[in-house]
Amino acid sequence: MNNPTLARAPVDALLQQLFDLDTERQAATEAGIPALIRLAEVADRDTGQANTVRCFLLGLYNGYHFPFNLVRLRGLDKVLFDDCVAVLTLDARATAKEIHQYLGDGGDRFVRWAQGGAA
Repeated sequence: MNNPTLARAPVDALLQQLFDLDTERQAATEAGIPALIRLAEVADRDTGQANTVRCFLLGLYNGYHFPFNLVRLRGLDKVLFDDCVAVLTLDARATAKEIHQYLGDGGDRFVRWAQGGAA
């Protein structure tokens, strides 16, 4: 097997996979961070949808301590639902930070939400 093209194929495939993963992470970050900021603003309110958003975000933060029933997402309007999906994708694919660390005051917000809710 002296064919350099055949020998390079696995390396090229690996490089393509790495490129694709990086592209996916970048897209998840670009969509997810603005969605997270919007959701955090909603979570600071005192409404039914805000409660669902808070519980969703706390579930991403620590699903063992704050279990979240995904059926609750059905009660959100389309914009909030889409933002939740974008944040879930950010958390699952970008994995650069823990979800609360994307917000400047995320630690304080998540503690406040865990202690009872809105601002």
